Amino acid sequence: MADFVLASAVSELPAGSCREVTVDGRKLVLYNVAGRIYATSNSCPHRGGPLGQGILEGCTVFCPRHAWAFDVVTGVCPDDPNLRLTTYPVKVEAGQVLVSLE
Repeated sequence: MADFVLASAVSELPAGSCREVTVDGRKLVLYNVAGRIYATSNSCPHRGGPLGQGILEGCTVFCPRHAWAFDVVTGVCPDDPNLRLTTYPVKVEAGQVLVSLE
């Protein structure tokens, strides 16, 4: 069974936003897509851009450096399915976002 650790309060992640967090030394991004929370790695596989500083449109985050797009649910880049982000399981309990790093 996966261990979940605290990443953020839900109140710090309004709908339609993304937020950079560090969880157990790993830089992640949390996304609120219409009330559902997702988590991915923060580094764009193209050139290492900080995805948490990008633009979230629906389920797609655009890297702030070169506008590469990634689906935050699956981690897949629609333009190159071989490029993908690491995604992390998320659960919300008592207003807190918990992420599993396993």
